[in-house]
Amino acid sequence: MSDEAGRTGDPEADERLRRWRLALGGAPGAEGTGYALSGTDAAVDAVLGALYDGGADGEARQRGAGLGASAPRVARWLGDIRQYFPSTVVQVMQADAIERLNLTRLLLEPEMLDAVEPDVHLVGTLLSLNRVMPDKSKRAARKVVAKVVAELERRIAQPTRTALSGALNRAARINRPRHRDIDWDRTIRANLKHYQAERRTIVPERLIGYGRRAQAVQRDIVLCVDQSGSMAASVVYSGVFAAVLASMRSLKTSLVVFDTAVVDLTDRLSDPVDVLFGTQLGGGTDINRAIAYGQQLITRPRDTIFVLISDLYEGGVREEMLRRVAAMTAAGVQVITLLALSDEGAPDYDRENAAALAALGVPAFACTPDVFPELMAAAIERRDLRGIMERAAAKPTPPAGSAGSGRSGGP
Repeated sequence: MSDEAGRTGDPEADERLRRWRLALGGAPGAEGTGYALSGTDAAVDAVLGALYDGGADGEARQRGAGLGASAPRVARWLGDIRQYFPSTVVQVMQADAIERLNLTRLLLEPEMLDAVEPDVHLVGTLLSLNRVMPDKSKRAARKVVAKVVAELERRIAQPTRTALSGALNRAARINRPRHRDIDWDRTIRANLKHYQAERRTIVPERLIGYGRRAQAVQRDIVLCVDQSGSMAASVVYSGVFAAVLASMRSLKTSLVVFDTAVVDLTDRLSDPVDVLFGTQLGGGTDINRAIAYGQQLITRPRDTIFVLISDLYEGGVREEMLRRVAAMTAAGVQVITLLALSDEGAPDYDRENAAALAALGVPAFACTPDVFPELMAAAIERRDLRGIMERAAAKPTPPAGSAGSGRSGGP
């Protein structure tokens, strides 16, 4: 038995009904719970209904806070979802709103930008609109981008510097050091088998030390990043990583972004926000032209790591692109292709081009930001990357319906 509000008197059963009612919505015939909402639950339902409840024509219907055409109303709706849901859910709902309700135009309004919960995908959307934003919106957009960049730097900067500093130190170690450059701890450990019991000492067969290049540039890194629309999250992460790498004195870092044109953003690497606003998401793709430009930046092939970040859909001359990659590897350049540098895992990519690069000895795989420092450390030491590729491939990816799929699939 249940009362008029649909409650059964069993707290656990009522909670299940409540969750199903919120998940399914209250449109006639849409659900069979018969559960009536009140108070905060009714407000939450209005927020969800504004985004996910569709009318007969399939278009979103205005309910509760509503998503009307004016930025202030959208801003109020964004404030409501932040009040009722955690930030991870807010980010999903924002992405759904942009897609389902065609809110891209409203992102140009500073009132809305002040209300959003920033994340990497929102930054990608803002960057794609960079060229058409009025100045007042750009100021608000920069605040959003700066907040996300600061959070990413807190997440990735220290692990990256730690991993790469260790790799650079190991790469610089030499086996014929001068006396003052001897690493005694590692030398003793490496020569324990030569301990002379009668003399109570170790006679080292091999000395281990650090070369004088420790403060000099040891590796040149060229990041060549596809800025087509599908690579938005990768562009954001690449810009932040490039700025972190550029801050390390033992590395010479260059950043090139491309679509059908090529833009060198190396001179902006002191400020990752400037880097990101120097990109232009969208457009076609000419990987061959980008690689040709990147080749001009290589002056020490055997000390250079060339990282191409692209889904490999080539709009330029494919055969020439492959010839250029082959020429770089033959000269001693370490070439790595990342199909994505984001949390989303493996994207849609050109499998034929990926296979062709693999045949040239160039690994091609999707990489998460958490794995990238380990990848670069292994490249600096010229270690085999297959283990890292396997771990990157094993990283779980978000479920296909995590955004743009309507209300959640139940409690």
